Amino acid sequence: MGMWVGRGRKARRCYGFDEIALVPGEVSINPNEVDSSWQFAGKRYKVPIIAAAMDGVVDVEFAIKMGKLGGLAVLNLEGVQTRYEDPSDILNEIANATPERATELVQKIYQPPVKEKLIKKRIRQIKAAKVTAIVSAIPQKAETYGKVVQAAGADIFVIQSQVSSATHISTEYKVCDYGVLCRSLRIPVMIGNAVTYKMTLQLMELGARGVLIGVGPGAACTTRGVLGIGVPQVTATCDAAAARDTYHKKTGIYVPIITDGGMTTGGDICKAFASGADAVMVGSAFARANEAPGGGCHWGMATPNINLPRGTRIRVGTTGTLKEILFGPARTDDGTQNLMGAIRTSMGSVGARTIRDFQETEIIIAPAIKTEGKVFQSAQRIGMGK
Repeated sequence: MGMWVGRGRKARRCYGFDEIALVPGEVSINPNEVDSSWQFAGKRYKVPIIAAAMDGVVDVEFAIKMGKLGGLAVLNLEGVQTRYEDPSDILNEIANATPERATELVQKIYQPPVKEKLIKKRIRQIKAAKVTAIVSAIPQKAETYGKVVQAAGADIFVIQSQVSSATHISTEYKVCDYGVLCRSLRIPVMIGNAVTYKMTLQLMELGARGVLIGVGPGAACTTRGVLGIGVPQVTATCDAAAARDTYHKKTGIYVPIITDGGMTTGGDICKAFASGADAVMVGSAFARANEAPGGGCHWGMATPNINLPRGTRIRVGTTGTLKEILFGPARTDDGTQNLMGAIRTSMGSVGARTIRDFQETEIIIAPAIKTEGKVFQSAQRIGMGK
């Protein structure tokens, strides 16, 4: 399998969202009559799109708003919300920094320690609004923070790192044992990020109730340039979906996979579902919301790393309310608003009544799908030509 790239060395061809298209179904369905919800740990959510745990996207108020609209928004336990009592001035400073100074500034701002009292406070603020509280930490802090967030009333704990492997080797620090942690917590644990069949399957076997899929595709992520690692999201999602189905057949337990990153439009999100995703996680699409704390700016989770940043701060602008981005009416022509309308319309077009049906959509390799016949849009930088 694969093509020769040199003497004695083969490489597998992999695909991203811009290289494929979905084939319309022989039967179509009224978009108002499809079910675009998804289920995690026994609870059903109307919106299968999760807001990423990035400081320019999610704060307490955004998490509450997203929850009331039927979705999930992950609060970063190692961000500015847990380092500063009132981070508004800090966020403004990051948003207003020049591109040349942004990374250095972010590194400086993230130096004060995380305060456990703020972790508890933020979770309780979200819970007081009667919405799901979902929070994230890196593996090195997972054991400590897991107990804290469970006691504070969090509903879901996300352990997220650049690459989450079942076996991590280090002599410098204690390695997080995912299996022990998943068994010790009463709340469900979502783990990421993975991009291969074997890695996804192993995380499920350790007790992950959900697995995040994607290394380096995020709009503000520079991992692929800095480290040269990553797998295009269509292939990564297909491989992870195969692992999910294998695990389900073997155990009877269905563990959803969440495609994380690389999607900016409704079309990208629909392709992720057709590739096998149960839900998706996005950052830049929500960073454009009026309610997002970044003020139209967005930065990667690894940007603050003092030694080797794998993220940057980008400007995405502010285009509308969170409700408009999710449910419309769309005021933009490029597919970045009314994402739920796009999902339902695409589902109807391919004849899928549910997300599980959507995963069976015929996919074709079509690298010209976004440029074919779009010469005027490209020349005028409108619609798909932006």
